[in-house]
Amino acid sequence: MSTSINFSRRQWLARVGKASAAGAALLMAPAFAKGAAGKVVVIGGGFGGATAAKYIKRRNPAIDVTLVEPVKTYYTCPFTNLYFGGLRTFEQQGHGFDELRSLGVKVVHELASGIDASAKTVTLADGTPLPYDKLLLSPGIDFRWNAIEGYDEAASLRAPHAWKAGEQTRLLKKQLEAMPDGGTFLMVAPANPFRCPPGPYERVSMVAHYLKHNKPKSKILILDAKDAFSKQGLFQAGWKRFYGDLIEWVPLAKDGKVVRVDAGTLSVESEFGELHKADVLNVIPPQKAGAIAYSAGVTNESGWVPVKHQTFESELVPDIYVVGDATVAAPMPKSGFSANAQAKVAAAAIVNALAGRPAADASFANTCYSLIAPDYGISVAHTYLLKDGKIAEASGGVSPADASDSFRKLEAEYGESWYKAIAQDTWGTRA
Repeated sequence: MSTSINFSRRQWLARVGKASAAGAALLMAPAFAKGAAGKVVVIGGGFGGATAAKYIKRRNPAIDVTLVEPVKTYYTCPFTNLYFGGLRTFEQQGHGFDELRSLGVKVVHELASGIDASAKTVTLADGTPLPYDKLLLSPGIDFRWNAIEGYDEAASLRAPHAWKAGEQTRLLKKQLEAMPDGGTFLMVAPANPFRCPPGPYERVSMVAHYLKHNKPKSKILILDAKDAFSKQGLFQAGWKRFYGDLIEWVPLAKDGKVVRVDAGTLSVESEFGELHKADVLNVIPPQKAGAIAYSAGVTNESGWVPVKHQTFESELVPDIYVVGDATVAAPMPKSGFSANAQAKVAAAAIVNALAGRPAADASFANTCYSLIAPDYGISVAHTYLLKDGKIAEASGGVSPADASDSFRKLEAEYGESWYKAIAQDTWGTRA
């Protein structure tokens, strides 16, 4: 878990500001009107893919950029937890692609079904081939079905994961609303690495907020496959303050690892044989890179994608770049902010490569805001630099443990502003 910030917030903001200004100077440089043209295909319209397509086109409008994304409205996972707390509608999470089209990006709403890296061709589900000079993947995650015995895609219809925004999110909310007062909301939390490290614990916070005001006799049980989690001290202090004994967290060391799920009876079995019954069962399973990454041949035995950290080009297949949750980019977390930052670096590298120029030095930042209760936010923030070709943490930490209520309220407001800003940056839409 991150250590507390040991310098003033003003100093922190100054450091982030310098890093952001340096990145902006690199990424927002005037377009190379006479630069070498080429064809770039981007697969995935989330924080990584949409950002990459946008910034490639901005830097050199002569490049032919095609974004492949099956859905016409992309719903984000960040801030979806607030939907469970009744603080945000699901529709507020949706973003379209009109701004990208206005910049000249060709947006194709179709599934990419295959990649031939030797022929440099993407094949769409309808059979259409898309040739490329450079390919960028932002495939997100898929699940390791049956990594927990009994938990497969069919089981997720009874015990939703809701770890991809969409129908699963709506299903879990519907189950929560139908849960009897005095019932148990049971979350199965995965081992590292997984998408959005603080996400399960913010979700629990928002579910607790809903239960406190609507079903106060209920309880929440978290069975966790690890012994520590992001912003743990801040979350647990907040839980105690706002929700008392409503939330129980069981770590790995205390038999928190779930090895078997029975979706039919909404029950789970822990590693040492203890049975737990739920009224609402939220299973967040182990994860891996999205399926198209396997088709491209860029995953390794870990199930994730190793990349060159200066450019985010695949270590295994040339001319394919991968950003976001699918990558091996530790110590950067798998987050929307990370995907956005990595996409800008990859976009600059692709534009330079097509023009015959070397990649520039890269730097990164990540910030993650979490809401424990309305007007009570916490955050973790880091900056990263390259060291011997690998991403290394430069500075950062978590919100102060002894912060005032006014500080926590500001953190909540900063989080809302962050989401609006990154949505605008990625899709050109206001959240």
